[in-house]
Amino acid sequence: MTSIIFNGSYITKKNTGIGVVSKGLLNSLSANKITTLIPKDIGIRGDIYIPNNLSPGSGLRSHLRRLYWLQKDVPKLMNNLNAEYFLSPLLEAPLFTNIKSIVLAHDLIPIRYPSISFLTLYHLTYIPLILKQSKLILCNSISTANDLNSFYKVPRHKLFPIQLGFNNKKYYPIKKIRKKFFLIIGRHNPHKNLERVIKAFAYAKINDYKLVFVGSFDKRYTPSLIKVIDELNLGHLCVWKGWIEDEEKLLLLNECRALIIASLWEGFGLPALEAMACGTPVIASERGALPEIIGNYGYLVNPFNIQSIAFAMNAVINDKECFNKTLNEGPSRAQSFNWFDTARSIEKIIEKIE
Repeated sequence: MTSIIFNGSYITKKNTGIGVVSKGLLNSLSANKITTLIPKDIGIRGDIYIPNNLSPGSGLRSHLRRLYWLQKDVPKLMNNLNAEYFLSPLLEAPLFTNIKSIVLAHDLIPIRYPSISFLTLYHLTYIPLILKQSKLILCNSISTANDLNSFYKVPRHKLFPIQLGFNNKKYYPIKKIRKKFFLIIGRHNPHKNLERVIKAFAYAKINDYKLVFVGSFDKRYTPSLIKVIDELNLGHLCVWKGWIEDEEKLLLLNECRALIIASLWEGFGLPALEAMACGTPVIASERGALPEIIGNYGYLVNPFNIQSIAFAMNAVINDKECFNKTLNEGPSRAQSFNWFDTARSIEKIIEKIE
């Protein structure tokens, strides 16, 4: 296989989402074929260090700086290293060049649920150019591949669904007593459907349980969720946590009664996979890619139906046979999702197009 430059610009000290995927791929791709571009001072060895101010933690400015860096500096690096492919774990790559880009698509949430924002504008202008120019497009699920074909009319022959992985050294069953709380992990954006989850919790009338939210406070969305909680008199049953370390996340996943991820849409759904690895039941949306991940494991719900979500909450409490089944089968299903297999799949796809 010819030489590849890997875009590690999204990796940070506190990875979420694309950062987790980037790091998982970086640790599994064949090192002798990959040259890694990675930010300085984050504690990970890289082949070529790039400025830290390109990382996503700095907001819109860093995003624009990264796009400028991709356009100005990456082509020079590619030429100097005589690298044939630019592999990016997100839909970003140099434009208007002869560089062979291979990009990974995650979801089309800004297109499915548009707003007046830079992110939606970015998906309406920049992303179509990337999709057209890229040699091929890896997709984190069949659902995402279908969306790219439907919304952007990307030809099927350019779309390659692959199975992502998780870190099985960080997430696994430990002998902990299950406690009376449901766990919710992720951002507070509207498509995460947290308002309906909160209303379903109230509808279910399980007042000896709690909802534990793991995810950074977002001034755009979190206050409205707190308002709903106060209106339903659930303040004493809701616990808000920000970003947490992996050790605490492992503990929470092994102590909760179930993980709830009832999003309106997910391109993949890494928390569901991590929960399965811990033998934890998952209450998941029937929309998007989540059914691809959990299969017959856990409970699929209609994310638009409060009663459907509430029914699953009560079911996971009362159906001990199903609960024990998830404890036994979840970890084995999760093991089929691993970064080693993901990396080998990507390398085989590249070999076929050479």
